[in-house]
Amino acid sequence: MKRHWTLEDIRWQDFDPTKVDAGVLSAVKAAALVEFNAPDYVTYLCNVFADRPDVKEMLIGWGKEEIQHGQALARWAELADPDFNFDAAFKRFQAGYRIPLDEVQSVRGSRAGELVARCVVESGTSSYYTAIKDATDEPVLKQIVANVAADEFRHYKLFYEQFKTLDEALPSRLRRAQIALGRVSEADDDELSYAYYAANAADDGSVPYERAQFAKAYEKSAFSLYRRQHTDRLVAMVGKAIGVKPHGVLMRVVASGVWAFWRFRVWRLRAVSI
Repeated sequence: MKRHWTLEDIRWQDFDPTKVDAGVLSAVKAAALVEFNAPDYVTYLCNVFADRPDVKEMLIGWGKEEIQHGQALARWAELADPDFNFDAAFKRFQAGYRIPLDEVQSVRGSRAGELVARCVVESGTSSYYTAIKDATDEPVLKQIVANVAADEFRHYKLFYEQFKTLDEALPSRLRRAQIALGRVSEADDDELSYAYYAANAADDGSVPYERAQFAKAYEKSAFSLYRRQHTDRLVAMVGKAIGVKPHGVLMRVVASGVWAFWRFRVWRLRAVSI
């Protein structure tokens, strides 16, 4: 089995401050908080799969890698912005956003639905970190997010295989599509917007948290990084999770629509002052 990368494998000595983009830096700070918050998701998912030690073992390994993602991104962000204090930002994030840790049933209605939702999340993160890799010229960040994107794609495959081999009734394609759309819509919830706030707003509390404002700020920094190949990858991976041919006619039409919407959304965000 191939050895997983470590923080020591990153060529930190190659860091080039002249190639740090402010928008990318803001996005990376927020991403570091979300990734490092993985233990909460491990707790929730292990509750859902309490009678499946094999799945729980996989989830624990997944969580460790997500934590490492947060550590690597945080270390880079502190190099890029010496005034950024990741530990303090993470405390602010957890003080303002937590998922319910006492749930024992999936909020998706079934364990199969939960695995579909996890595939959607990993589709998003894999495409997102690939977009950052292609957008940045800073060599250390490029190495970090290349590793993270590869991990997220592998995580997608882990959750997808668990879904395919789950010894339970699987939801219909329509129900899977509903779950996927529901999970995509949750990208507008407080997790990402509050992460952006905790990572980037003044830490003295002088700037109050307003969800709509910081959701737009997050989207402005993140969405503009995507190119057509990144949204196409996202759509194909989600399509596979819901049981549709990822590169069939239907998903090609969907991919074109998603890209058109994406460009419009980026244009709208650039047109407003945030």
